[in-house]
Amino acid sequence: MTDRPGSRTLPPRRPSIAEPVARYRMPSHARLLELVAIFGGAAFAQDAVLPGPLPPPMYLPEPAESGGLAGFPGASVADMLPDWPRWFAGANGLVMTRTLPTGAATMQPLAGVQLTTADTGASWPGGVDLHVGRWFGPRQQQAIELIYWGVFGINGTATYASPTDGIVAIPQATGVTVGGTPADQYLTGASLQQVNRSDIINDIEINWVYSLWDRPEFLPRERAVNLMWLAGFRFFEVYDSLQLTTTPGNAALAPLALSLDTNNNIYGAQVGAKFDWRFLPRVRFTAVPKFMIGGNAITNTTTLASGGTTATFAGGQPVDVQASLGVFSWLGSVDTGVAWDVTPHWSLWMGYRVVGVGNIAQADGQWPVDISSPASLSGIAAGSSTIVHGGFAGFEGRY
Repeated sequence: MTDRPGSRTLPPRRPSIAEPVARYRMPSHARLLELVAIFGGAAFAQDAVLPGPLPPPMYLPEPAESGGLAGFPGASVADMLPDWPRWFAGANGLVMTRTLPTGAATMQPLAGVQLTTADTGASWPGGVDLHVGRWFGPRQQQAIELIYWGVFGINGTATYASPTDGIVAIPQATGVTVGGTPADQYLTGASLQQVNRSDIINDIEINWVYSLWDRPEFLPRERAVNLMWLAGFRFFEVYDSLQLTTTPGNAALAPLALSLDTNNNIYGAQVGAKFDWRFLPRVRFTAVPKFMIGGNAITNTTTLASGGTTATFAGGQPVDVQASLGVFSWLGSVDTGVAWDVTPHWSLWMGYRVVGVGNIAQADGQWPVDISSPASLSGIAAGSSTIVHGGFAGFEGRY
């Protein structure tokens, strides 16, 4: 610094400590930070919490909770649930028959021949199979279904004619008369016997169904199989009707008809499953096993009549006796088939059904040996079994 000409230059004056302190006394945040930096407090300044708006949280919410990512349409839970038709109904045609028990003899052996009730055989009549139901729940994993199927007129006939009028019928009817004529005159020395069979099968079910995965009609490509459980109530009827018509050797007498009608009404809870395997894009193999143990209310009615006149016992009671018995019976059934899912609303079916029924009474087992009193017709013999089997084909619609 120069004061006047010719004077010497003085060094610059060093500021005192008081000057910077006085300069930074103003309560400014910026100057406070500068002061901290001057005295080596830069690290402290970086961590200092200063007044002002808080920064936004470093968190990205889940797309499902926030309605989707920005710029993309949101997907609600309802959009991810199946929108399949809930109601379903179908109809099948049936062609079925049944196995017969060991037959009861209807005549004494004659010329090496003895006619039995099993000689009638069993035909393959038609029937019908109907079902309707509805799926419930947001994922349509539960359903209620109602099923009816029946086969009517499993018939058969067997005939034997004797040229010598030597047929001795079984049963004999000791003390029984038909319009005042002893029944022995009809049943001994007969010229012809004919045995006719007419059986009926009826089935009614109401089931709750639970699918472990998706409905079988809408299986995804990545999973070709599906399993469903079912439980419900089942009613199954096995009705036997046998009639023996004996033509007397005396042409003046009308034929005498002995009729036995045995009915099994089985009812109880059942359990089962349904397995589906989609082995082609629209074709699947299906199997439905079911099993039940239930009560069986059995009735058997035996009548003897000729030309509209009912025979009577020696005591005057008509030969028209009904007996009843209650037992436990079992039933097992398996349906196997192939389903073609033509569209999401229509499927075509075909397959085979096998139903086994045990501890039942059949008309063959009630065949009497002698008709002498109401007590001779009052008993029922249970313990036999039969298998009902045959094919079915039809369709199912969903709406």
